Amino acid sequence: MKLKKQVTVCGGAIFCVAVFSLYLMLDRVQHDPARRQSAGNFPRSQISVLQNRIEQLEQLLEENHQIISHIKDSVLELTDTGAISPSGHLPFRSANGSWVLPFDDRPTFLSVKPLDCQFALGRRSQTDLQMLDVYSLLSFDNVDGGVWKQGFEITYEPNEWDDEPLQVFVVPHSHNDPGWIKTFDKYYSDQTQHIFNNLVVKLAEDPRRKFIWSEISFFAKWWESADVHKQEAMRKLILSGQLEIVTGGWVMTDEANAHYSAMIDQLIEGHQWLEKNLGVSPRSGWAVDPFGHSATMPYLLKRANMSSMLIQRVHYSIKKHFAATRSLEFMWRQAWDIESGTDMFCHMMPFYSYDVPHTCGPDPKICCQFDFKRLPGSRVNCPWKVPPRAITDANVAERAGVLLDQYRKKSKLFRSKVLLVPLGDDFRYDKALEWDQQYFNYQKLFDYMNSHPEMHVKAQFATLTDYFNAVYKANGVAPGTRPPDYPVLSGDFFTYADREDHYWSGYYTSRPFYKNLDRVLESHLRGAEILYSLAVAHVRRAGLEGRYPVSDYSLLTDARRNIGLFQHHDAITGTAKEAVVIDYGNRFLNKSVQISSCADTIFFLFLRYLVLFNPIEQERLCVVTMLVNSARVRVLTEDGQTLPVQLSAQWVSAVEMSGEVYQASFMARLPALGLAVFHLYDSADAPMMLRSDTLLRIPGRVYNDSFSLSLACSFLHQSIRRKDDPQEVRVQIQFLTYGTRPSKDKSGAYLFLPDGNAKPYSQREAPIVRVVEGPLFAEVVAHYQHFQQTVRVHNVPGIDGLSLDITTMVDIRDQNNKELAMRLVTDIQSGDTFYTDLNGFQIQPCRYFQKLPLQANFYPMPAMAYIQDSQYRLTLHTAQALGVSSLASGQLEVILDRRLMQDDNRGLGQGLKDNKRTANRFRLLLERRSNSGKVISFPSLLSHMTSTILNHEVLALPVLPRKHGVPPMRTFAPLAGTLPCDFHLLNLRSIQSQVNESPGRKMCVSIDFTCCETDEDLRVHNEKNFSHFLVLLQPMSLSLMHSQPPLSNDSSINLEPMEISAYKLKLC
Repeated sequence: MKLKKQVTVCGGAIFCVAVFSLYLMLDRVQHDPARRQSAGNFPRSQISVLQNRIEQLEQLLEENHQIISHIKDSVLELTDTGAISPSGHLPFRSANGSWVLPFDDRPTFLSVKPLDCQFALGRRSQTDLQMLDVYSLLSFDNVDGGVWKQGFEITYEPNEWDDEPLQVFVVPHSHNDPGWIKTFDKYYSDQTQHIFNNLVVKLAEDPRRKFIWSEISFFAKWWESADVHKQEAMRKLILSGQLEIVTGGWVMTDEANAHYSAMIDQLIEGHQWLEKNLGVSPRSGWAVDPFGHSATMPYLLKRANMSSMLIQRVHYSIKKHFAATRSLEFMWRQAWDIESGTDMFCHMMPFYSYDVPHTCGPDPKICCQFDFKRLPGSRVNCPWKVPPRAITDANVAERAGVLLDQYRKKSKLFRSKVLLVPLGDDFRYDKALEWDQQYFNYQKLFDYMNSHPEMHVKAQFATLTDYFNAVYKANGVAPGTRPPDYPVLSGDFFTYADREDHYWSGYYTSRPFYKNLDRVLESHLRGAEILYSLAVAHVRRAGLEGRYPVSDYSLLTDARRNIGLFQHHDAITGTAKEAVVIDYGNRFLNKSVQISSCADTIFFLFLRYLVLFNPIEQERLCVVTMLVNSARVRVLTEDGQTLPVQLSAQWVSAVEMSGEVYQASFMARLPALGLAVFHLYDSADAPMMLRSDTLLRIPGRVYNDSFSLSLACSFLHQSIRRKDDPQEVRVQIQFLTYGTRPSKDKSGAYLFLPDGNAKPYSQREAPIVRVVEGPLFAEVVAHYQHFQQTVRVHNVPGIDGLSLDITTMVDIRDQNNKELAMRLVTDIQSGDTFYTDLNGFQIQPCRYFQKLPLQANFYPMPAMAYIQDSQYRLTLHTAQALGVSSLASGQLEVILDRRLMQDDNRGLGQGLKDNKRTANRFRLLLERRSNSGKVISFPSLLSHMTSTILNHEVLALPVLPRKHGVPPMRTFAPLAGTLPCDFHLLNLRSIQSQVNESPGRKMCVSIDFTCCETDEDLRVHNEKNFSHFLVLLQPMSLSLMHSQPPLSNDSSINLEPMEISAYKLKLC
């Protein structure tokens, strides 16, 4: 009550001062002789001035009244809650020097134990081929194979096809990169639009002609500019089966760096466009150019209702081994699948490339003679100095015999007498002449072969699905079903090498600035999608549809497509020309930035109100840091509770603080997928604001409630000790540099070709080290010449406080042919095994092979990597894709950035010289292990949640107050409760109307049941989920093109571990 009286007296004093000021001003105006007029009247100008001043004072009185009312409400609230009670509710230091926060009797949003997923115990898919075992088996000796340099000599008996003729399916195609040497728009205007224009004419000339197309980003651009007649001609070709859309994603996605959520989004964008405009559904996957292949891709295609797929860029030794064992076609099964529910039929192309010289058979010198675009007089010729010859009646018999010999040799590598022969290359068929050259000459060859029974062959133009259907038919099985005796495979196909020791592990890190930006914008887009869908449903239910700007849907569509475009295998990989990279960046800024937050801008306290969005499905307790323009900050919750604030300096350089901007950090509890409102203002009375201590020395330890971090004089921490564990684990951070080879082939955008082992990073001066300690977090910042590393420990209950927050700001723009690496050195006995993720979706075990060169032992790390022994697991979570390895037991090494001055001879024609100052963000998590010895490994629930909060940060949205009064905002909690911690809402996406560009009344929800079983089914009904009325719940394929019967609103949704499912919802 004493506090209440003090604040009331203070408020009354403010009021009295305001009234007395008004009295003095009126008195001065009334008695000033210079202002008095003889007639007793004021001039009009002075009356106007007086009226303005009176209005200003009235407004001041109204604001004072609001402040007094707010103080009164706060006093009442504080009296009820005791939020600023001096008895133990202010942060204080414990005996060991760590900060203790005010007690919060509410539980943190989830309770987790660092255990591997229970369902994974003892599970391993039953497969004939496990890629890690295959790597252990092979010698990788690269013996010269003759005409097939990377293979072996192929022989056959002439009568092998007497009983069953060889079926040859020649599949014309054109691979169009949505940006590489040219920008997306430049490629379209120069080449791609002409391919489409020729296609609609040339395929119609002969119904026997076939063609396949993959990239919907280009197809959609052509469709928008084509007239009705061309559109109808294209639709007719597709419906007749002459033109097949394969995969049907917005792009042919990269499979090493792309996150699985972005891979799904670009697939949905392409498939939804196809459904709306053409009404067709892709049946087969086609991936000829991604630089290595992930096991995630067959799973996504399977969930999208496809039955078959094709891959090309696989290590040449793997191809040779698979060809020798006739295992180039197999069922690709996920590592956790003990049955066959995830099986996808996959065809691996056997030779060096997808171009014509490497697709008809093992001898590229002969195959090049059947690429009729290279006829004499063309700008393109055959490197083997033997040009093609046009097919005539005089030479058709000899030419057909030569080609059939290649077909037969290639068919010996497969288990059926059905052969696939792709016919195309990059940006082929852009000239009408090439259509005639290829189709006329091949048709003459086919006609001759088919009319001579003694050749025992049937050849034809075909689509990809035509080929797969023929394989299934030849084996007597339904599409997508395992043919008898075909092998089952699990694992992935990284790291790719196309020749010698040229391993494509450089692009795992190339241009990390854009890899990081992509991940941030993916999270922002997802948040915008979810909020937009909920907002539209809310206004429709409230009958306010006409007042909500549904035209904003076009911004979401543009953002989806620009982020989808960046998943292309020459975009997120960092392997495009500088001008093309700038174009991708401009697309990000011009479109996607409109859905981004303002979290990093300076928060001027006259704005006063801040809305925080929690983009994850669980309630979140976290530290939020804002840049403010005042050192006197008070933060109130929506109900008036004052929150502790840690005020820290904003450093403009290693040794200079800003005098105008500060960091204000407070702990926020946010609802799942919800919005929370906070009031920030400049207040001389800020009882819960504590200033951070800044030290210019290294303390022995930094603490929080979960662990302690031991620091060395060089700052790079030396050991971590968990609170529940008496044993310390050595964790030392080292920085190293790699050079490139001094001669011949050198590192470039694609290749990592180091000049030997890494060398320790060194500089003449000792680093400048700064330590900041406060109640909410402590951090250590070390400034080196080429990087700045910040290690932060959060003193927060729950997930945020269980791992180290690490940010490494890298700037190597003054270096030549250098790559900067960060190495973690521990005493964990991990041996030669470490684990990386595939696309943030699943974990893949890796092994360091001494028989392979150093660069072959690096793998993609889109989300995490870890090492472990029987007692501990150390996981490095990342917010951007980078390359990772473990070159010795107990080590984990990440390439942070690369600056290379030359091309690596893979077609780009440039080095990597456009580096930017880049923040690489990580979370380092140390866990005790209670399970060991499993063949299959998964992240713990704690690890899964750590990755989620790292990649989906809280979005801060400053709000301008109204001129009078408080903005009508309140907490928005769309879920009645927190969802299980192993459940992830991939997206809640409004589905575009079939008649225009606005959102329809339906939306789709994509959910991922990540890795653990729970005790109850996930139920979807009004009381337990969305607070809106659910009138439709319909299971869909992953890309929303295939539906199942709708479910009742109280139905149980049974999700198996590692299952991704999609549902169509309608909320009224």
